[in-house]
Amino acid sequence: MRTLSLDLAEKSYPIYISQGLLSQAELLTKHISGKQVMIVTNTTVAPLYLEQVKSLLGDYQISTVVLPDGEQYKTLDTVNLIFSALLEARFDRSCTLVALGGGVVGDMTGFAAASYQRGVSFIQIPTTLLSQVDSSVGGKTGVNHTLGKNMIGAFHQPKCVVIDVDTLDTLDNRQYSAGMAEVIKYGLLGNTDFLHYLQNNIDGLMARDKDLIIEAVYQSCEDKANIVAQDELEAGKRALLNFGHTFGHAIENTLGYGNYLHGEAISVGMLMAAKLSQLESYLDVDEVNEIQHLLEKANLPTSISGKITASDFMAAMSVDKKVIDGNIRLILLKELGDAFICDDYRVPLLNQVINDFCQ
Repeated sequence: MRTLSLDLAEKSYPIYISQGLLSQAELLTKHISGKQVMIVTNTTVAPLYLEQVKSLLGDYQISTVVLPDGEQYKTLDTVNLIFSALLEARFDRSCTLVALGGGVVGDMTGFAAASYQRGVSFIQIPTTLLSQVDSSVGGKTGVNHTLGKNMIGAFHQPKCVVIDVDTLDTLDNRQYSAGMAEVIKYGLLGNTDFLHYLQNNIDGLMARDKDLIIEAVYQSCEDKANIVAQDELEAGKRALLNFGHTFGHAIENTLGYGNYLHGEAISVGMLMAAKLSQLESYLDVDEVNEIQHLLEKANLPTSISGKITASDFMAAMSVDKKVIDGNIRLILLKELGDAFICDDYRVPLLNQVINDFCQ
């Protein structure tokens, strides 16, 4: 088992990464407060892993809530199902929530934990590649609004993250590729050694070689943990983790949540950011082609499939958490593996990129 720590003083917690972790009860029980445990999962994951996780918690008062599956259900109405289940079971402030599922389950469970009786403990058990390398780590929780993605939420750190890569065996190819988008992001934004690792091993990763996956998950989590430890509340450097996300969120919001998987939208968004970086004379065309080739090797989209007008796209970008005083802050690349926060890009060049992708 590989273990790393996200260091946040009294809020620090471990991230466990290996195969077979859902058979190791102590990884969960040593991080549970109180005797009441609410397992939150969805209709896809529940038949696969719910009973296995429940079997690890024999001495606890266990309740479960099974949510509908899909980004379109990442709403306040769905979170209210969690609150209702907690109240009906009379869970108190010492309870622990367990998020068993992908990023949508993790985000909503964390938000419920942050809000229920003004904050209770929770544990992340991510079952998709995207949630294992990104959303389960760092304490961002929340839901979508029809006008913007993840616009309602809170920072609330889990007590631990248990990543059993064996859960990827039941993940379909499209979801697996979507997770690879976030893996590739870490190589592009600040870790050239990892980028080269991905370029050299992309075929094996797509063939789901477990040793390669464990290394990729570990490196992704380590890179994110290092950034979050420096900037938990995204006042500065943590914004780098949003590389491609302002563009990607606009795709999701405009086409409708669920039509594009999050990672698919981020793939296109990263290429759009790379194209703008090229127009701003940071990257050359060969570097942009290098990014596009890696994304395509991971079976990810590099263009928008669906009708979006440039004006609708820009309107969606304007409703984003990275907008400060009306200005859209973007994450661009000075070179491969060197991302930076940019708010002085040339708007005509941004419009050119949007027009090129929205045609």
